[in-house]
Amino acid sequence: MTEAIQKSMSLEGVDLRLLFGRNDVNLKIIEDQFGTRIVARGNEISIKGDEDEVTRVVSLFHDLTTYLRKNLDLPERYLWYAIAMIKENGKGPAEVLDADTVISTLSKEPIVPKTLGQKRYTTAVSEYDIVFCIGPAGTGKTYLAVAMAVAELKRKTVQRIILTRPAVEAGESLGFLPGDIRAKVDPYLRPVYDALHDLVEPDKIKKLMELGVIEIVPLAFMRGRTLNNSFVILDEAQNTTTAQMKMFLTRLGESSRSIITGDVTQIDLDRSKASGLITAERILKGIPGIKFVHLDATDVVRHHLVMEIIRAYEKHEKVKK
Repeated sequence: MTEAIQKSMSLEGVDLRLLFGRNDVNLKIIEDQFGTRIVARGNEISIKGDEDEVTRVVSLFHDLTTYLRKNLDLPERYLWYAIAMIKENGKGPAEVLDADTVISTLSKEPIVPKTLGQKRYTTAVSEYDIVFCIGPAGTGKTYLAVAMAVAELKRKTVQRIILTRPAVEAGESLGFLPGDIRAKVDPYLRPVYDALHDLVEPDKIKKLMELGVIEIVPLAFMRGRTLNNSFVILDEAQNTTTAQMKMFLTRLGESSRSIITGDVTQIDLDRSKASGLITAERILKGIPGIKFVHLDATDVVRHHLVMEIIRAYEKHEKVKK
């Protein structure tokens, strides 16, 4: 264990109310996470504790002030992400993350990559025709895919968006659920609808769907089609079989692009069936024009406890193995 030390640093030119949080909640989080004592006096803070931890906290404050100057805001979500990155490699993400807008939501707030993993993801989509994004829940895989598809549609680089998911049954057969085929499959496609409604006005969605510019369909309905000038998204791809994945990938036509997203820790297929997503990575990795991007718990953009939950389950699975 290293000896206890004390360091001071100036925070001149930074909005301390945003940096420290309401009732200094950000300082309390940082103290708790690094086991240090932080005292603020004017535009200067004093950090006392274990030498290694004090060094990390100084790096964290440099990162937070950089982010604050660039974005004029400091969400709690970013604070937790920066803490995770500092703990992992001693370096914060603010210098690397930029403010490139993917698309604006209905609230006019720009969508930007919130983590380094998300930045790799959005960069890959701009450079490759087929991108596989594999990662746990809460990392923004589906949301960013839909956002990038809408952006391409607005730029008129594609003529339509096709969103699809495998309708994997979970205890009940689709045939016994009430309603027509749309009513039966809509629950499986709800996350796709949710992302779309956050990005496009509801009346426009209805009109675009009536015109066939936006399609939201179960994966089974994709068989036999050739998709030209399209942006095609396959969500929950871990629940495809190898045959379904091959069928989907071979639908892509001229001037089309595709994003395939999935979480290999949440496979709902019968154990006798191999996941098409896992098989695809083994078969297709290394093919020019196809890119695999992996996100992890540090890329979670939901409640910070989701990151800890994912890590706890990962640790549990490793112990079981």
